[in-house]
Amino acid sequence: MKKFSLQFLVTLVLLTAISAKAQVKKLSDSARISLITCGPWQGELYSAFGHSAFRIYDPEQDLDWVFNYGTFDFNQPNFYLNFARGKNQYMLSVQEYSRPGTFKDFYISYNRYIHEQILNLNKYQKQRLYTYLMNNAKPEYRGYFYDYFYDNCSTRPRDVLKAVFGNHIHFESSHISGSKTIRQLTDDYLRQQPWGDLGIDICLGLPMDKVASPMEYTFLPDYLELAFDNAHFGSGRNSIPLVKEKKVVYAASKESAEFSLFHPWIVFGALFFAVALISYFDFRKNRITRWIDYSLFFITGTLGVLLVLLWFATDHKAAAQNFNLLWAMPLNLYFPFIKDTSTRRKYFQGMTILTLALLLGWSILPQELNIFLVPVVAAMLLRYLINSELIKKLSSAGIKK
Repeated sequence: MKKFSLQFLVTLVLLTAISAKAQVKKLSDSARISLITCGPWQGELYSAFGHSAFRIYDPEQDLDWVFNYGTFDFNQPNFYLNFARGKNQYMLSVQEYSRPGTFKDFYISYNRYIHEQILNLNKYQKQRLYTYLMNNAKPEYRGYFYDYFYDNCSTRPRDVLKAVFGNHIHFESSHISGSKTIRQLTDDYLRQQPWGDLGIDICLGLPMDKVASPMEYTFLPDYLELAFDNAHFGSGRNSIPLVKEKKVVYAASKESAEFSLFHPWIVFGALFFAVALISYFDFRKNRITRWIDYSLFFITGTLGVLLVLLWFATDHKAAAQNFNLLWAMPLNLYFPFIKDTSTRRKYFQGMTILTLALLLGWSILPQELNIFLVPVVAAMLLRYLINSELIKKLSSAGIKK
């Protein structure tokens, strides 16, 4: 499959002139409104979770549009800075659905399934929802600040229905069994992207480990589709299903997982064995191999600083209270490099105890740390231990280390 280009996607879907200038038409009796769910694609991290959008189809008005809350523009001012700070602005765009080369063809070209749930709305309800969406697509209203789990292309359709129909619409919870955390739900979609899964698990902290409520499951398009299947209007005898009809527009073939030697287990496993070998010879020969320490401590210290910044200097709520700071220690940028051997040794002793406790308590921490990190943390433990044991011995022998 050809390499997916995010810039190509943005250029393709950003048809905001439609939403900015078009008048709100009166829908005909043959109009229908659907939720479109597009399947995941493992070619990119962001596409691994799927996509949701509204479709407005009215053949009498020659209208076949998709209202897409998953649009963003690389050219917006300070795009990358805003992304890093958690202030990334997404927008609602209006796109053609079925014309050649537009929304439907785009997702089919990447072998992403397309499911359509036609909503069980009367003529008045369709017009209300369509009018709301058209108004929301105006330039002054279409933007919103994206949140990975609580405000995205999947949660927006759910919230739009609640905004338009209020308490008349009911989302059930009985179809959700088990008690998965938000992190576990995310992990389910990243089994073929171990590096992406690792990056998310490192950068995002304890808020990801809360047990998700049934409604919080709907940050994922598959679960939004399931929620729509189980939702209804009204209550008691007047209750009717939200979904009138469900269609499989395109059934994707199964994506095969490709084996790669560049896998975290292999890369970090090799790192651990290399560090273990160096540490063994350091202990046997009473020496400290500085280059490996400088590399490990500088990398983990720098990463720790970045995690602290994500926690305190951005609006990424899920980056708070990050237990990865127990091994990605910002202080590694300072204490391992100072000249005072006594202070250095005390630091390494303290980090040896902390890192050993971390490994022993890995499975009972309130935050689920990525299992791929175990070889990395074990390698850090070896270097802390070697330094704490050898610094005093080498200093007593008059060897400067």
